[in-house]
Amino acid sequence: MTTTNGSWIKSSYSAGNGGQCLEWAPAKRKGTVPVRDSKDTDQAPLRFSTAAWTTFVSAMKH
Repeated sequence: MTTTNGSWIKSSYSAGNGGQCLEWAPAKRKGTVPVRDSKDTDQAPLRFSTAAWTTFVSAMKH
């Protein structure tokens, strides 16, 4: 994983041009993880529960 724009993180497998990537940031509000589209960073991020995000990441790894 790589950090972009400060606290936002995206997969190191993402293309360097910003491509079609999701970025996530460590939660500032306990229990939620913000997720945004790397192509449209001005939009408000979606927020997922920590449990939902953990389940998603685990499923993508398998």
